[in-house]
Amino acid sequence: MVRTSNNFLILSTINYIQQRGTDVTEPNKRGLDSILGRNKAPLPHGRTTGRGARKAVTINDVAQEAGVAPSTVSRTFSRPGRVNAETAERVREAARKLGYRTGPVSRAVSTPINKMLAIVVNDISNPLLGDTVRGFQARASKLGYMVMLVDSLEDGPKERAGVERVLSTADGIALTSSRMSDSAIRQIIKVKPVVTINRAVSSIPSIVTDTRAGMKYAVSHLTRLGHKRITYLAGPEESWADGVRWRSLLKAAEQAGIRVRRTSPQSGSVEGGYAAGKEFLHAKTTAVIAYNDLMAAGFVRFLRDNGIQVPHEVSVIGIGNTMAATLSFPPLTTVATPAYTMGVTGASMLIGQIRKHGVAQVPAMVLPMKLIERASTAQV
Repeated sequence: MVRTSNNFLILSTINYIQQRGTDVTEPNKRGLDSILGRNKAPLPHGRTTGRGARKAVTINDVAQEAGVAPSTVSRTFSRPGRVNAETAERVREAARKLGYRTGPVSRAVSTPINKMLAIVVNDISNPLLGDTVRGFQARASKLGYMVMLVDSLEDGPKERAGVERVLSTADGIALTSSRMSDSAIRQIIKVKPVVTINRAVSSIPSIVTDTRAGMKYAVSHLTRLGHKRITYLAGPEESWADGVRWRSLLKAAEQAGIRVRRTSPQSGSVEGGYAAGKEFLHAKTTAVIAYNDLMAAGFVRFLRDNGIQVPHEVSVIGIGNTMAATLSFPPLTTVATPAYTMGVTGASMLIGQIRKHGVAQVPAMVLPMKLIERASTAQV
């Protein structure tokens, strides 16, 4: 299924590839070698065929030079992260030595071929990610690019598979709150330009928020209201942002001289917040900071269902400043994340890489957070 809106394509990656009539997972005649335009570069030193024509370098030549199977060569260029770093480097060195090229994937291409970007999210129903995607699409459209959306549904293998399937089509890929490992992401950038949003990876252009300052704002607000103990409602265990938020909260609490604890990991959803509420009852505190607004809203619902009043008995703070914060009852005090701006910035950085035919070694761009006070927090 493909749904279009102006320059925005929301699609199922599997169906999209099927509609193009190709299977990028099979290195066969119509597979990656065909899609990526391989086997076109001449051998170095002017080696020729019997008729005097220059002989093309094949995937088998590279495999023989590197001492690996042809399928390993294919995975090195088409499936980043599936080949260990040492083997992948040996394959790439063999390819450089023989003059093997990957057609559209090569950074030597002077201009983008498709004017197409891909943005990968882990759950498009999350309003924070929705805002990020809208900002990304708006900037991409202004610069003449269309956008493909890949939703991994909080599934790491699906995220990896989605990236692999759009590699031959997208000129660059934005990974939003990625669940992939740093090494897997570094493999991708060897094939196509990459930017990470809400995830910092060394040597990769990234956009993150100033979480340390954001959590300090939240803790300072609660301490001014007289709270001495805080519970953190943890998000998904695989989430990079969850780890950063917890560590930042620990640091802020230590500086403020208050105690914090955390619940076990939950999905970053209303249901996840509701489930965390059951655990909260076993060790209640007067204040709670949730992984995001959705969890905070679910937690508030749980408290209301169990006769606990917010904010008179428990103060609650979310993170994001999304629609969920304003629709919750009472409206949530929250640490605002500039999600739309993160999307705009991500598109600009990605297109900048594409136009420069390379990757600028830049540190993570850090955007500010701020506290929005509403009715879910009160004096002890």
